[in-house]
Amino acid sequence: MAFVQAIAQACRQAGLPPENLLQQAQIAPQELENPAAHVTAWQFERLSGLAMQALDDEALGWFSRRLPWGSYGMLARASISSPTLGVALQRWCRHHGLLQDDISLHLDSEGATATLSLTTHRDLGPFREFCPVSVLRNAHGLACWFIDSRIPLQGAQFPFARPAHHEAYGVLFPGPTRFGTGPAAIRFDARYLQLPLQRDEAALRLMLQRALPLTVLQYRRDRLLVQRVRHTLAADPAAAHSAEALAQRLHLSPRTLHRQLKEEGASLQGLKDEVRRERAIALLHRTERPIKQVAHEAGFTNDKSFIRAFRGWTGLSPAEFRRQGKTAGKLLI
Repeated sequence: MAFVQAIAQACRQAGLPPENLLQQAQIAPQELENPAAHVTAWQFERLSGLAMQALDDEALGWFSRRLPWGSYGMLARASISSPTLGVALQRWCRHHGLLQDDISLHLDSEGATATLSLTTHRDLGPFREFCPVSVLRNAHGLACWFIDSRIPLQGAQFPFARPAHHEAYGVLFPGPTRFGTGPAAIRFDARYLQLPLQRDEAALRLMLQRALPLTVLQYRRDRLLVQRVRHTLAADPAAAHSAEALAQRLHLSPRTLHRQLKEEGASLQGLKDEVRRERAIALLHRTERPIKQVAHEAGFTNDKSFIRAFRGWTGLSPAEFRRQGKTAGKLLI
């Protein structure tokens, strides 16, 4: 309800009573006084769209300069021709600054982590929460749409104190969220920046007819999930990696983890086997460690199950595979 209150505040600030818009969005005006109340995604989408058109301001009063209806569509069109998501987001940040100067957006990539941050250049008053939350959520939703993939967040942070409705942030920004630290920012796996855009101008025109769900609803498909799971497994191949523990690390439910892997044509057990096989082969080729130790470091509880699995992968026992590798090496020399 705090975000509905912010929209109502924007309407009043512009001299527009919000009651009619609330009724069209099927939100009882008296609910504004109930801080524990919630609205559905449809209600919030409906109210936001009505208010943006009534005020002719897609920023809903956040900035000292209005963003007329169609501004964010123009920003999307300026980015749609980008070869990769990284280029698209850089363009988005730069062009957003041409429309207003109350905030600035920055995309940085350091190591494996990309950070999209928002810095304010004036006191946003009653919109000090609603503005950064909306802008970052809009950018995240559009980025997901550009590459047709969910982009899991590694974390989010905001410079204001933790609000009473902080549980809503688990819906808007899945992943750990910190308050009281700035600037406002979201972090995600930098590999998503290298993915090519999956959308064209025709898809953009269709999306803009109903763009607001991108800012409310989360994408389900994740084009990098297989790589992320494989990377997590390979980082500690000796661990058991239950579906529950792995899903928690990836900020998913076990059911969602299995479903999304299936959509990508993979399975958790299959990925575990791939990582174990690669680890075992590397150890057999590059070290003289006993078979029992190789089995343990590859994630097997005993050497018998390891030998049985290895025969299934290669048709050879680990010892035979190691001997063949040494023979091949001598012939090459």
